[in-house]
Amino acid sequence: MIKNMLFKDISEEDLKKMLSCFSAYSKKFNREQYIFHTGDIIKEIGVVLCGGVNIIKEDFWGNRAIIAKMGEGDLFGEAFAFSKEKKLDVSVVASEKTEILFLDCHKILFSCDNGCGFHRILTENMIRMISEKNIMLTRKMEHIMKKTTRDKILSFLSEEAVKNGSSTFKIKLNRQEMADYLSVDRSALSNELSKLRKEGILDFNKNLFTLKYSEN
Repeated sequence: MIKNMLFKDISEEDLKKMLSCFSAYSKKFNREQYIFHTGDIIKEIGVVLCGGVNIIKEDFWGNRAIIAKMGEGDLFGEAFAFSKEKKLDVSVVASEKTEILFLDCHKILFSCDNGCGFHRILTENMIRMISEKNIMLTRKMEHIMKKTTRDKILSFLSEEAVKNGSSTFKIKLNRQEMADYLSVDRSALSNELSKLRKEGILDFNKNLFTLKYSEN
């Protein structure tokens, strides 16, 4: 059984029918392999079965900013697949060994002749997932709109602590990904993290962080 919010409340038997109905297929990707390129015209949405993907924006010189990071069970590509403007202005790259399930967006958008009961459930689930993704992007904007690298780091880590319900937590991003996500230089990020540790505000070991106290 595929574990994904998109398929919530859909029985395993109906899921098999649905995957056939939506011309679904899966494909594996290696780390740093492009799933979609900027400029691609897409007609499918992707569901991360295992691994993870980064939604990235690259400038003329090849500088990369991570717009969003998607993990197991997450959905991507729907904003472009369902819009009139299907040409991507971002790229999608595997952040590790990853398997993606692809679904034909046209067959999702329009009910099939079989009158499948699961179609309505899937549509409701997708709307819920899109809403949650919009909330996530709004929160990211709150981080990157901070004026300093220090404030961006503390804003991001504070949210992660609250989300995990603990002052000690792991993040899904490595240092380069964290820098790209917060739109800061990696060396500036590392320097600021070191300063914050020396000041006793936080401690860290790779992607495991502990916040010591909240700044006013």
